[in-house]
Amino acid sequence: MAASKRIQSIASEIRAFCAEHADEKVVSRYARFFTEGYDAYGITRELMEEHIKKFFEDHKDELGLNGFLKLGDVLLESGKYEEASFAICFLFPFHGEYTTETFQRLGEWLENGIRNWGHTDILCSEVLSRFLERGLVRLDDFSRWRQSASKWKRRAVPVSMLALLKSRKGYGELLDFLEPLMMDEDKFVQQGLGWFLREAWKKQPKPVEAFLLKWKDSGPRRIFQYATEKMTPEKKEKFRRERKARKGK
Repeated sequence: MAASKRIQSIASEIRAFCAEHADEKVVSRYARFFTEGYDAYGITRELMEEHIKKFFEDHKDELGLNGFLKLGDVLLESGKYEEASFAICFLFPFHGEYTTETFQRLGEWLENGIRNWGHTDILCSEVLSRFLERGLVRLDDFSRWRQSASKWKRRAVPVSMLALLKSRKGYGELLDFLEPLMMDEDKFVQQGLGWFLREAWKKQPKPVEAFLLKWKDSGPRRIFQYATEKMTPEKKEKFRRERKARKGK
């Protein structure tokens, strides 16, 4: 369904603000963090935070959660970094209104609009994590995400699950659920999974170490690089891949 004229008008307001305050120096400062590409206007963080609040206050009563989701659909079309930031941050105050339909909508954003690890991670930490914390969705609701064609949707699985580390007494179910991602070939997915394993190890080292030992000779090394980052050199050595014997030896 085409976005209403009002939604398009608000999106135009935001884009006009972004164009007015564009700065190539700011783009150059942050582009190095995004090897996957960084299409941005170049607006300082302070100015962005100020105007996210302003636009939200100006339109919150008019739009509500559903309206901001529609606005997000429009903003994500451009591929501009700041427009996606507006779209995601507008959702933060509505966490008490999230539904399973909202969850599905955000899954579509990860497939068709989100284009970098930064937006993926903030969507996970500030929005998707709330669904898990409130019991609105279960792990099974992330099952299909593990096979998504979108690397950002696959990365979102372990990064969203970081929220569960605070409440789960045992991590066996979480580790089993993530196992299908252990052979993912995308580096951003591997980094997200390694991040989860590192944080899980800090709280419950024994099950995580057993999991890593199971995969140490077949799993991507980038996962282990991140997962073992806080370990001592002696501990890290335990998870080095065994060298295959040379032929003829």
